[in-house]
Amino acid sequence: MAARKIFSDSVVPLPESDGPAPNGAIVQSATQRELDDSLDVLFTLSLDPAATAKLEARVAAGEVATPEEIAAATAPDDARAKLTQWLESHGFSVAKTSADGTSVYASSTVSNIAKQLQVDMAKVTKDGVTYSAARTAPSLPSDVGEGVRAILGLQPFRQLNKHFRKYVGPTDVSGSRALTAAAAAAATGTPPYLVDDLRDAYGAQGLSVTGDGQIIAILIDTVPLTKDLKAFWARNGFTGTSASPKRVTKVNVGGTTLPPPEGEETLDVQWSSGIAPGAKIRVYAAGSLRFVDLDQALDRIITDLPRYPGLRQLSISLGLGETFLGGPGGEVAAQHQKFLKLAAAGVNVFVSSGDAGSNPDGSGHGSSGPLQVEYEASDPVVIGVGGTTLDLSSAGAVTSETAWPGSGGGISALFPRPAWQTGAGVPAGDKRLVPDVSAAADPNTGALVILHGHDNQIGGTSWSAPVWAGICALLNEARTTAGKQAHGYLAPLLYPLAGTDCFRDITSGSNGAYQSAAGYDPVTGLGSPHVGNLINRLT
Repeated sequence: MAARKIFSDSVVPLPESDGPAPNGAIVQSATQRELDDSLDVLFTLSLDPAATAKLEARVAAGEVATPEEIAAATAPDDARAKLTQWLESHGFSVAKTSADGTSVYASSTVSNIAKQLQVDMAKVTKDGVTYSAARTAPSLPSDVGEGVRAILGLQPFRQLNKHFRKYVGPTDVSGSRALTAAAAAAATGTPPYLVDDLRDAYGAQGLSVTGDGQIIAILIDTVPLTKDLKAFWARNGFTGTSASPKRVTKVNVGGTTLPPPEGEETLDVQWSSGIAPGAKIRVYAAGSLRFVDLDQALDRIITDLPRYPGLRQLSISLGLGETFLGGPGGEVAAQHQKFLKLAAAGVNVFVSSGDAGSNPDGSGHGSSGPLQVEYEASDPVVIGVGGTTLDLSSAGAVTSETAWPGSGGGISALFPRPAWQTGAGVPAGDKRLVPDVSAAADPNTGALVILHGHDNQIGGTSWSAPVWAGICALLNEARTTAGKQAHGYLAPLLYPLAGTDCFRDITSGSNGAYQSAAGYDPVTGLGSPHVGNLINRLT
């Protein structure tokens, strides 16, 4: 946003803590009133390097680490203690520290933050909202800052975008396709698709598994309405416990007033619970899409794992182009540590790859940006989920499945190629490729979602990610029923199945810069699933 300061030897600069101003942002000097506002800040410390390397190796092999191995990956006690003491003695209020010691959440006034962290603050207006934000990198005294990797939250205008798209057609100029209840109920094979349409298309019908004993976590900003969930389950013919609101636990992570539902949270819960009607759902509502709030929610999920051993799948339908994140440090490094902990514990994180094709512009839907993939889908310890256009006959049979042009995908600029990312169609190179797998996402052949009591047709890779989270619950139930341990990180187990009957290879369509082809491609990954065959191979 501006030239960086020149720091003296008595302070440690933390350049990974800031990044570029967003497209279209207006930057102005802050007024005194704005300097009196409070700002939440996250101080991140690195995990123990040796323990972290062991976790990375276990995850890359598709293995589940022991609780002792995971517990060993902590931040040094002395570094955390020095930081906390310094914050409390310099006008910060320390709210909490994550269990692994890597995240210290604090708050203070903007003016005190500017003074203590030696950072220039400004007001930044983006999309009509004005934020107090840093325009230079912060620093800490050398005896405190050497243990700190980054200071996050100083640029609250940088937020992840949701990856859902409402159908826009001639029937409804408002952006949603309205149907009568009778029409939607009789719409087998006709958009908006019902749960059975996708279960049929992806080989999940007639199986003995329902996700029983499994918990699916959803990370988003707010929670769906219970009346919408009940209406969706009823429309799809669910009864008994599969139609009980007790299936869904709503966790308000920050204890703040949550924003009203707008579709993403509802899509995630309705479709993950629909694909796995026996699974329970825990919605972790962060309150906003700011990184500090999302990080706090991830910490809460990690903390909850010992209490909920069935929590083995997490769906996230959020992302932001890598070029807008300022490099591999800062927010990316902080979240990678959390995703690593989850993967090491056997939690598969399914992240939507984006809805703007190969060139997302940072707005969430626009495709006029640089050639790039989106983070969080590019993290090498999550499963990136792309999107397809799924066409069904009136009888519900698949007539075609092609790449959806909006499917995010390509080559990461931040992460090296994982050792497991190899096989038929995987191009040569040394960078992480996105996505890994795919499923239906085209809003023109989209999903039924009931929002505020009304039928909507919604797509986007926000649909394909929770579908895969539901599929993972089916896979894990099959494993436990067979007397085996639930799955570890799935990616090393899925790539050897490229070209088999476990996937429908998507060979036509493009997302802009990349073309679908036989085998792996950076538009639809390995393809869309055949759940029954995956269960047979993996169990």
